[in-house]
Amino acid sequence: MSDTNYLQAFTDAGALLDGHFLLSSGLHSPRYLQCALVLQDPALSERLCRDLAAKLRELKAETVIGPAMGGIVVAYELARALGVRGIFAERKDGQMQLRRGFSVRRGERVLLAEDVVTTGGSLKEVIAALADTGAEVVGVASLVNRTAGKDPGFGVPFVSLLTVDVPAYEPAACPLCKAGRPLVKPGSRGNA
Repeated sequence: MSDTNYLQAFTDAGALLDGHFLLSSGLHSPRYLQCALVLQDPALSERLCRDLAAKLRELKAETVIGPAMGGIVVAYELARALGVRGIFAERKDGQMQLRRGFSVRRGERVLLAEDVVTTGGSLKEVIAALADTGAEVVGVASLVNRTAGKDPGFGVPFVSLLTVDVPAYEPAACPLCKAGRPLVKPGSRGNA
């Protein structure tokens, strides 16, 4: 599939939204990609993640970890496509951590997975949570890259299935706020 076809899949699923959105990064945007609407279709989820996995095989990951919430399904489907285990990290007391008995061993090759990356904040939190484990983060993968060409600063290869150029504004400079458009918070992190 091409970027056009991937974007069409998001559009067909009703996942490409227009409005005034508060992103989990704290930034504001006129468009939002609600990946959950795409990922609710198991066949489509499998196909998208299989396509993404094809770009990641050379990293030789042993485990895929996604941050809760958006990265859970992506991590699972990528792990399945790569034939490795899939786990997730979640916040407890404001800190991203492995819970529920999940662990990684020293030297384990770990791939991080997310649905959409704008600033990479959640993934950087997972990287920080893994720092003391001795695991080796070999890459970061996302279904959608909306970093607008900015380096998210992961320090490892960053691979996405679809790149979209959607503006994101600091709240103080947001033209949608200045125009009085109501702000909607569709994400999973409590930044409101």
